[in-house]
Amino acid sequence: MFDHAYGSYMKYAYPADELMPLSCRGRVRGLEPNRGDIDDSLGKFSLTLIDTLDTLVVLNKLDEFEDAVRRTLRDVRLDNDVVVSVFETNIRVLGGLLGAHTMADMLRQRGERMQWYRDELLHMAKELGNRLLPAFNTTSGLPYPRVNLRYGVLNPLSRTGTESDTCTACAGTMILEFAALSRLSGEAVFEENARKALDVLWEKRQRGSDLVGTVINIHNGDWVRRDSGVGAGIDSYYEYLMKAYVLLGDNVYLERFNTHYRAIMKYISQPPLLLNVHMHNPTVSVRSWMDSLLAFFPGLQVLRGDLKPAIETHEMLYQVTKQHKFLPEAFTTEFRVHWGQHPLRPEFAESTYYLYKATGDPYYLRVGQSIVEKLNTHARVPCGFAAVQDVRTGAHEDRMDSFFLAEMFKYLYLLFSEKNQLHFDIDDYIFTTEAHLLPVSLSTSQPPCRGNNTEDLFTYSCPSTQTLFPNNPSFAKTIRDSYKYLTGVGRAFHEVHKGVYRVKLVAEVTQTTEEEEVEPLLVQLISPPFLGRTVLTAGPAKFGMDLTKQEHGTSPYTACGPIENAEDLSGHIALALRGDCMFAAKAHRLQEAGAIGVIFIDHREGSNSAETPLFQMVGDGGSTADITIPLVFLFNKPLGKMNIKFRLAEEGELEDGEARGPTLQFVLEKGEVVLEEEEYKQQGDSCLTPGDDHMPCFYGQTAASAWAPQH
Repeated sequence: MFDHAYGSYMKYAYPADELMPLSCRGRVRGLEPNRGDIDDSLGKFSLTLIDTLDTLVVLNKLDEFEDAVRRTLRDVRLDNDVVVSVFETNIRVLGGLLGAHTMADMLRQRGERMQWYRDELLHMAKELGNRLLPAFNTTSGLPYPRVNLRYGVLNPLSRTGTESDTCTACAGTMILEFAALSRLSGEAVFEENARKALDVLWEKRQRGSDLVGTVINIHNGDWVRRDSGVGAGIDSYYEYLMKAYVLLGDNVYLERFNTHYRAIMKYISQPPLLLNVHMHNPTVSVRSWMDSLLAFFPGLQVLRGDLKPAIETHEMLYQVTKQHKFLPEAFTTEFRVHWGQHPLRPEFAESTYYLYKATGDPYYLRVGQSIVEKLNTHARVPCGFAAVQDVRTGAHEDRMDSFFLAEMFKYLYLLFSEKNQLHFDIDDYIFTTEAHLLPVSLSTSQPPCRGNNTEDLFTYSCPSTQTLFPNNPSFAKTIRDSYKYLTGVGRAFHEVHKGVYRVKLVAEVTQTTEEEEVEPLLVQLISPPFLGRTVLTAGPAKFGMDLTKQEHGTSPYTACGPIENAEDLSGHIALALRGDCMFAAKAHRLQEAGAIGVIFIDHREGSNSAETPLFQMVGDGGSTADITIPLVFLFNKPLGKMNIKFRLAEEGELEDGEARGPTLQFVLEKGEVVLEEEEYKQQGDSCLTPGDDHMPCFYGQTAASAWAPQH
């Protein structure tokens, strides 16, 4: 798989930054349609080659590594007049050069290869570090998000330097590469700047919750986005605090990480979910979906020795991949697709690798096998591997990011390898967030770290999994079992053992008449100050306007395009359907159309507060200060109810036509079979009825579906 991906890049794309696997050509910035922030990774410096260098050594491709290093030294320029992301350039290019230098130096010292090498990659890394340093020229010490490789930030020719905000991960994910560069080159300026940025983020944490936000102003340190989680925008900040302690031996980083980690486990971790909360009011969940970048977090928990929540969250993620083939870029707390893209991200494979090494449970080898099979089946194309544009349709995107080669194949290869098959001892190195290898021996290249040990020694050492869980794979299994059928995929319906003969199970289905029971509707007030705590019971009417029908709402009903019936809406409360675009975008359009308020109705039929976690509608990252009209969200009205009764029928009864009314057949054949669901199905609901608490019932128009033996 690696040969196919790397070979395709070298054949069709090099020296371009990335391969376009559907077009079978290289992506050169400025020659292809602009993709916005995604293109900030591209600096006309053969990104994929540099990002892949140390992967070649891990995979024992030493001839290819030596050739690739020579190409890098001969062809790559770092002084191009191009504006790049400081964060991406640091983790991919600077990290790639340092990881490759580490590998080249290791091979040279062994006297087997690279005898010609004279630290040229380290000199390139130092040049690049100096080209990134101007980004730190701010009053706060937090770096600008972008820098011009040739002209820096404030130069009139730089075409950057006007930004005021950066993400927490962007500012907090510099310390490993910059400190390694300082300790390898002997120039302290890089580590000092990266450390100062971390100091600012630590000082700006919310002291009540010990959480940080997602976006911060680089000039005054004010938080711009106050939502806090472990996914996009924050993820590698936490990772680098933990790993900076491991790599640099400085207790300060571990103490900060432990403080944040306690807050994460208190407010954000709701096993198996990892939610986003408001940093100042962490009991409030700010969105009902998770992004795929949080898949790295179980691996970080393994490094800390906190295996139980790592196993729980990883199992949840695995169930999502079984349902959608890959992790969608974002998915709801009900495990439905929120954003359908999958750019071949490696974080799930990363956590799988860590969990296997920690537990020795072969289950995680099977998880790795499923990753391999899905990549080959659904992402492999003639010229490499293509990102998935939408996991629901399987459509491809003309994109193969450099991290696919830098990370995915490293973690998968290491997952299936024994230590004695590797060319070096992997335990002598730590992975950066881009999976580049830095030697842990750097921790001894500086004077003793500042700070005093205020906690017991165990806090400062990695727990031994062999001591805690000696050859006991069942430890992980007992934790996983309760999450095995979280999404409904693969749920074992019934088990029949050998010697059990043919049985027919008959279900009678009858529509419930409206006169039998009145189903109340629920109106939930989600806007502050109610925040979902106020739920009103409303009785239905057999006459009048049905407010859940499309023709009575906005046009278009989703409010994701120009409002066509603005005259009808002006001065009235508008009804709009959830989905297709952000709540804030809908609200802007409807307010401009003259609506005095908006009720959003869930686009999922049958959704209700019993099954769906409450959430507060939030903005889309842009300004929402101009939205002044009131907004509420209602769950969808359930569909008509049906009663389902089961009874055993005598042999031949069905053939004789004695069954009454529509029936569902569940046929169990003789032999040992396990019956499993073919796809996720809604398993029922709770009906809120006057005078009763929760009356079990089944909603929906779900027809009878076969339960077929798998074997």
